[in-house]
Amino acid sequence: MSKNTGFLKERAGWAYYGTAVAYAVAGYCLGLAGLFSSSVSINLGATLLLAHAMTIAAYLIHECGHNMVFRRHRDNATLGRLMSWLCGAAYGTYEDMRYKHFRHHVDNDDVVWFSYDKFFERHPIMTNITRLLEWFYIPAHDLIMHFIMVFTSFVIPERRNQRIRNVIVVLIRGSLFVAVATLFPKVAVLYVIAYLLMMHVLRFMDSVQHDYPYSATLFETSRAPHKGDTEWEQEHTFSNTLSLRYPRLNWLVLNFGYHNAHHADMNLPFYRLPSMHAKLTANDAACVIPFSAQVKLYHSNRVARIYNPQPADYPQGRDYLHTAQSGSGAIGGNAASFLTSF
Repeated sequence: MSKNTGFLKERAGWAYYGTAVAYAVAGYCLGLAGLFSSSVSINLGATLLLAHAMTIAAYLIHECGHNMVFRRHRDNATLGRLMSWLCGAAYGTYEDMRYKHFRHHVDNDDVVWFSYDKFFERHPIMTNITRLLEWFYIPAHDLIMHFIMVFTSFVIPERRNQRIRNVIVVLIRGSLFVAVATLFPKVAVLYVIAYLLMMHVLRFMDSVQHDYPYSATLFETSRAPHKGDTEWEQEHTFSNTLSLRYPRLNWLVLNFGYHNAHHADMNLPFYRLPSMHAKLTANDAACVIPFSAQVKLYHSNRVARIYNPQPADYPQGRDYLHTAQSGSGAIGGNAASFLTSF
């Protein structure tokens, strides 16, 4: 492992994180500029580039949240906040996103602010609309979550002290979007498409990585039943790489699919996860959910997973892994993104 050196946590970070940050920023700027072109082919390429640049920015927030880029926490926080502006997650605070994600790691649980299953039960019309949109591959469930995030200080009582900051961010981003939509409606539409593509990628990667049930305990301090149980954590965590045969394809999502490796050592930067994965599994394909199965599950459960309470016979542990590997079964979740802070 590289030694701690000065500004960055590791010397290797200059190459890996430097490239990732440069790509996120340059891709965002070039992609956004390409949306203004009169060429349809440039518009298409720019939309995909913008979506991927925002995706990399999102995964850089995850890296910063684990303090894996810089030696100092405040430098990681600064980069994380900057990346949150690129991927549209700046409405809530970086600290809140980091806190929720660390509860996930420390508690071995998916802690949330409210029970969205109960929300859908109470609002059947909203449920039916959400299901209809999801059938058309519009990530309506996640849009609901992001809408709450946009107005987080007005929706979540514990965030009331953030209202001034929340309003400022809404005014800045909202006025910019309205101006673009008024003057260049095509650009606004393509930006929305890019943003939705980013949301699809993030929740695709998240959807089968755990069989944890969620609990509405974000603002509670009661002890989680599996807190500190690393054996249970690994048993209920699943790796969903894009490819083991061509491992560099996993760089498209900063190796986020090596999820057992990440949970085995959450202080490993993304470029060291393949080595940890090999140590844990010897790169045995039987230990991961193949990409083809992930796609089948994502497609077949796109409507059902917005409201999918776990029955008593819901597969868990090795049974979950085997079911997921088959590409069948009503498994996979939504709305667990590290970009939401509730």
